Amino acid sequence: MTIFQHHVRTLEVYYALHSVLLSKATCYKTAHTKIEASNMNNGFPFEKFLKNVTQEKNNNKNNILDDFFTSQKESNNSVNNDQKETLKEVENALFNIVKTNIDSAKYSTFVAGKLELRSFENNSAIFEAQTKFIQSNAENNLRHHFENGLEELFGTKCTVSFQMKSPSFSIESKTTQQDAEAKKSTPSFTLDLSQTSEDIKSHVESEYIQHMKQNESSYQTIDKTKTFDNFIVGPSNNLAFATACAVSESPGNKGKYPCLYIYSDSGLGKTHLLHAVANGINDRHPSLSICLISAREFMKELINAYKDKTLSDFQRKYSESVDVLMIDDIHELKNKTSTQEEFFHIFNFLHDKGKQLIFTSDKSPEKINGIEERIITRLQWGLGIDIQKPDIETRTAILKKKALELDFYIQDDVLTLIAGAIKTSIRELEGSLIKLQASAELMDVEIDVEIAKEILKLQNLENLTPATLESISKSTSQYFKIPLADLKSKSRSKEIVKARHIAWFLSKNLTTSTYKEIAKYYGNRDHSSVIHGVNKIAEQSKIDPTISRDILFLENNL
Repeated sequence: MTIFQHHVRTLEVYYALHSVLLSKATCYKTAHTKIEASNMNNGFPFEKFLKNVTQEKNNNKNNILDDFFTSQKESNNSVNNDQKETLKEVENALFNIVKTNIDSAKYSTFVAGKLELRSFENNSAIFEAQTKFIQSNAENNLRHHFENGLEELFGTKCTVSFQMKSPSFSIESKTTQQDAEAKKSTPSFTLDLSQTSEDIKSHVESEYIQHMKQNESSYQTIDKTKTFDNFIVGPSNNLAFATACAVSESPGNKGKYPCLYIYSDSGLGKTHLLHAVANGINDRHPSLSICLISAREFMKELINAYKDKTLSDFQRKYSESVDVLMIDDIHELKNKTSTQEEFFHIFNFLHDKGKQLIFTSDKSPEKINGIEERIITRLQWGLGIDIQKPDIETRTAILKKKALELDFYIQDDVLTLIAGAIKTSIRELEGSLIKLQASAELMDVEIDVEIAKEILKLQNLENLTPATLESISKSTSQYFKIPLADLKSKSRSKEIVKARHIAWFLSKNLTTSTYKEIAKYYGNRDHSSVIHGVNKIAEQSKIDPTISRDILFLENNL
C-alpha cells in the first residue's frame, strides 16, 4: 500500500468516526443511518485531526491532497504514529459502544486496558490480548459485541479476531548514516516483562494445589487454627461435632466415648475435628500427652524402628508416653501385616489403661478390606459416626467463613453459585475460593458470577434443571417408597407424615415457593401446617442423623 493510499484510508476512518461521534452526541444508542460519502465532510472539524486543512468546501480535495503530499516527506516513524493514533481513536469509539452493552465488571476485567486494536484493514480488525485467558474469553463471549460495534461505527459488516500479545522488541534508529551505524553496534531494546497467561494460570493452580494437599501430609503437630469455633456445623456433621466436643471435655475412660471412630468421604472435615479435639484437650487437660499421627506415618515410624533396631523404644513411646492416641486414615494399614500386629498390641494396652483412642477412615470398619478381623472388632468397640456430604446451607456457610479468613470480599450470588456446583468436598469448596482470590489479585478485578464460571469451569451449570415442587415430591415418593398420592393425602401414618414433612422442608429450601404454594400443592392444606412441618424437620435434623441422611441424599440427587 502506497503512502497516498494509506492516508486516504486513514481519512476514511476519520470520516466514519466523525459521523458516529456526531450521532452519539445527539442521541446515544439510536438506530444509525448510513451517511453518504458526499455529505460526511459537512461541518467536520478537519483541523482537529489533519494539519493545513481549511474549511472551504470547494478547496477540500486540493487541501487534503496537499496534506498527503506534504506528509510523504515525513519519516516512516511519523506515518506509523499517525496510524497508531487513528487505531486508538477507532478503539476508543468502539470500546464506548461495547461498554454500554456488557456488564461493567466484565468490561473492566476483559476489555479496558486488556485488549488493544492492532490493525484494521479490509473490514477486518485484529485485537491483541494481554493474556491467554482474556483472549479465550474475548473469542467466546465478546466477539459479537465487537463486530456489532464496528458495524455501528462504519455501517458495514466487519470481522474481528483476537491474538495473544507478543513481547515487544524495538531498535531506535537515527536519520544519519553515522548514527545508524553507531546504533547497530549498541542496539537498545525494551521487553514486555508483564506476566503471561501461563504465569497467571501457574500461580493460581499452585495456590489451589497447595490448599488441596495441605491436609494430606503426614503430620505430627497439632494445627492450632483448626478448632471447634471455626468448624461449621450442619445436619451432615452435627452428631460427629457433638461427640468430638464431649471427648475433648472428658477424654479416656472418664468420659462416655473412650474409643471414637469417625468416617466419611475425603474432604468432609474429619481431620479438622481431630485437630479440634486435640486443641480442646490441650486447653482443658494440658497435662495429657497427645499423639496425633497419620496411619502412613505410624507405619514409617515402625519401619525405621525395625531398621534401627529400636523397636523397644517405639513400643515404650506408645505404651508409656501417650494419653490420647489419634490416628488419621486408619484404612491405610490395610495389607500391612506387621504394622497391624504392632497396632493391635498398642490398641489393647492403651484401651486397658483407659486412654483415649480416636481413629478416622474413609469407610466403616467392616468395609475396610485387608484389615485383620481382630482389629476390625476392636475398632467397632467404640462409637462409630459417619459424616455426610453437607447441604447447600452448610456449604454456603463454609464458604462465607473461609472468605472471612482470607479477607476476601465476594458477592453472595457467587458463593451461592459455588455452593450449588460443588457438593462433594469441603476442601474443594475452600479450594475454589482460594483459586478465585488468586485470580482476583492477579487480574485486579472483582469476581462476579460470569468471571467465577469462567475461572472455575462452571459454564455448563446453567444447563442444570432447578428443583421444583413436582420433582421434589416425586423424588421423595421414590426414596421412601410411598405413593405420591399418599404424600398429598390427609393420611396421618407415621411414615407418610415423616416423608411429607421432609418434602415440605426441601421445597422451602430448594425452591422459591411460598408456604401457601407448598400447602396448596400438597392437598390444599393450611399453610400453618407446612410451617410447623418445616420447623419440625429443621429441629429433628440437628439431633437425628437418620433424618439428616435422608435430607442430604434427596438434596444431592435433585
